[in-house]
Amino acid sequence: MTCYDRQDLGLLLLRLGTGGVLAAHGAQKLFGWFGGGGIEGTGAAMEAMGYSPGKQSAAMAGLAEAGGGTLLALGLATPAAGAAAAGAMAGATAVHAPNGFFAAAGGYEYAASLALTAAGLAVTGPGRLSLDHALGHAVNRGWMVPAALAVTGAATAVVVGMRNRRVREAAEFGQETLFDEADAVSGK
Repeated sequence: MTCYDRQDLGLLLLRLGTGGVLAAHGAQKLFGWFGGGGIEGTGAAMEAMGYSPGKQSAAMAGLAEAGGGTLLALGLATPAAGAAAAGAMAGATAVHAPNGFFAAAGGYEYAASLALTAAGLAVTGPGRLSLDHALGHAVNRGWMVPAALAVTGAATAVVVGMRNRRVREAAEFGQETLFDEADAVSGK
């Protein structure tokens, strides 16, 4: 008879709560559920935020959130699930960073909290109340944690870097000329 301890119960609660929230966010992007925009609406929003092409960005973010969240809740392939979800939330953090830390002001507090929790679950593992444990940790090996986090970290850095470049270029291109150089030289 297996006796579960409070660590197993705590990890289960973290997985269910974080995974459920992430899965719901992903379903908003992918299917338009829970008041979401679906691929079309989310794609347009992603394009406006600098993630291009918008529909592909929406699909990838939705899959990372819905898939990663569902797998986290189940405690299955926990390193990959946590890393994927953390990567998606790092992308959301980049969008909210200009607004500061606190979510009340549109900041990155919420996205960063989800990212850190997902990454923490990838590192700690799902506990004994999980499919990973029931399946003998076939897709939850120690080497998978740094591999999943490294691959996701590299991919996220590239995607967010490209997005930041697009946003910067759009701001430079769209900025009004404050004065004309010819007028400044002639003293007008």
